[in-house]
Amino acid sequence: MKNLLLVLLTITIALILTSLAMAQPGLPGNPAQAPIDGGLGLLAAAGGAYAYKKLKGRNSESEDV
Repeated sequence: MKNLLLVLLTITIALILTSLAMAQPGLPGNPAQAPIDGGLGLLAAAGGAYAYKKLKGRNSESEDV
């Protein structure tokens, strides 16, 4: 009985110490947020127009053949 109690106590202490040793520090504060405004919309519109131009040019070349 004494050996069983000693083994259980040892396992309990080992589990507690392991969880304390592996603990991570808390998360830092929130980072500063970067504003996303109209510039992103302009870039998306320009990319869409460029893709449309490329696709239209490719289709007109294939119709000429």
